[in-house]
Amino acid sequence: MPVAPTSPSRSAAFFDLDKTVIARSSALAFTRPFYDGGLLTRRALLRSTVAQLQLLLTSARGDQADQVERLRKHVTDMCAGWDAETVRSIVSETLDEVVRPVIFSEAAALIAEHKAAGRDIVLISASGLEMVEPIGRLLGADLVRASVMEVIDGRYSGEIEFYCYGEEKATAMRRLAAERGYHLADSYAYSDSSTDIPMLEAAGHRAVVNPDKTLRTYAEEQGWPILDFPNPAPLVDWSSPATIGWTAVAAAGVSAVAAAAVAYGISHRRHPRDAAA
Repeated sequence: MPVAPTSPSRSAAFFDLDKTVIARSSALAFTRPFYDGGLLTRRALLRSTVAQLQLLLTSARGDQADQVERLRKHVTDMCAGWDAETVRSIVSETLDEVVRPVIFSEAAALIAEHKAAGRDIVLISASGLEMVEPIGRLLGADLVRASVMEVIDGRYSGEIEFYCYGEEKATAMRRLAAERGYHLADSYAYSDSSTDIPMLEAAGHRAVVNPDKTLRTYAEEQGWPILDFPNPAPLVDWSSPATIGWTAVAAAGVSAVAAAAVAYGISHRRHPRDAAA
C-alpha cells in the first residue's frame, strides 16, 4: 500500500506485532531463553512449542479468536510465580538472537517509510509489555501499547491488569490520539488477525498483512489492501533507515514454521539441568 506524505495534522502508523512485524508469537518467542534461565521446565518448553505450532495452523483456518484465548491462558499460567525482574533481564539479554532473525524485512521497510513521512510508529500487541517494549526499541517505535500482567511482591500473579486485545486495541488508539493529538483519519493501521478488525477500522488507512482466512475475506469485501510479508531478515540493524531500505530487497530468512520446528527439536535434546535432575 503506498505511503502518502504526512498531512499537516499529526498522525501515526499503528502496527500489530505477531505475524505482522515479526514471523512468530512474541509471547512464546522467549520460551527457550526462559528455559535456559531456569524459569521453565522441559515439559513447559515443549508445551510452548506446540502452542506456537497451533497458532500458526489456526491462523490459516481463520479461527484465531479461540486460539488466542487459549494462548493467553497458557502464557499467564506459565508465568505465574515468575520473578518479573528476571523476565525483563532475560528478554533484554536475548532480544537480538530471538527477535532480530524473525523481523519481516517488508515490515521494517514500511516502518521506515512511515517514519520518513513524519508519522509516529506505534506497536500495539496483546503480548506482554515486558516483551513488546524491548522489541519496540529494536524496531525504532515511538510508542508501545501491550498487555500488562499483574505483579505482586515482584512476581507475576497469573492475572492480567490490562489485556490489549480486540476492541481494547481500538480504545488504546483513541486514547493515544487524544493524548498526543493524532488525527486517526490520517493514520494507518496494519494487522494479520480478524480479532484486530476494530483496530484496523479505527484508522483512516488500513491494510491487512499475512491475514488469516476470516480477515482476508473481510478485507476483500471492504476493498482493503492485502499485503504479504514472506521474508524475515536476520542480523539487520533495524535502527538504520538506510539498512532497512537495502534489506527490503535483498534479505530473506527462515519461516516461523521452521523456527517452531527447530525449537521442537531442541526441546528433545537433553539439557544439562535435565541430566542433573
